[in-house]
Amino acid sequence: MTTKPVFSKSQYAYEEIKQRILADELHPGAALSQEGIAAELGVSTTPVREALKRLAAEGLMTLETHRDARVTELTFEEAQSLYEVRSHVDPLAAGWAAQRRTDGDIGAIRRALSALDPLTGTSGIQALIAHRDFHRAVYRASHNEPLIGILDSLWDKADRYRQFTLRHRAGSESEVERVRGEHRGLAEAVVEGDSGTAEEIMRQHISRSLGRQAMEALRPKAARAT
Repeated sequence: MTTKPVFSKSQYAYEEIKQRILADELHPGAALSQEGIAAELGVSTTPVREALKRLAAEGLMTLETHRDARVTELTFEEAQSLYEVRSHVDPLAAGWAAQRRTDGDIGAIRRALSALDPLTGTSGIQALIAHRDFHRAVYRASHNEPLIGILDSLWDKADRYRQFTLRHRAGSESEVERVRGEHRGLAEAVVEGDSGTAEEIMRQHISRSLGRQAMEALRPKAARAT
């Protein structure tokens, strides 16, 4: 008989608040009362305070006083930093994945691809999870643990910028088909062991990604004009 994992109250509060941030139920800049969220979750303020400190360490919350916290604002500087790292690291991971993938990796990539649809303005948290699962199946096939750790650590922050773009623009049908084609092409290149193609598709994918679009939307107006 299997048993469900038992979360501590602090872990429970952390997971609940984090999911609300990533699902965009708590918008950037939104204030959060420790007493209010504790009452809503049915816990004391102590585990909520611990959860908020953990989220602050991850850059998702800003602690303002001993009682309140605020969801971290989105900035051009952070969006640019995320893009700069991912534009180099993701293609590297895709190329290595094509060289090192196992039968298990191939199965995981194919399963993740079958559950995947391009993100749109109506996408919910499950669509974001499916998107993460596909990309994670690809970069885990690189079998480079430090690289996997870097990409894992970037994902939550990157999802907030994807959400920003989805809120502020309506993707065209041609763009949806482009993204669908890139995902299929990437999966095929990794499965076939074509590292050069996998790397190039990933490079193009990141260059036109929702994160890149968020960076451009948040770029200061003066910088856009130069």
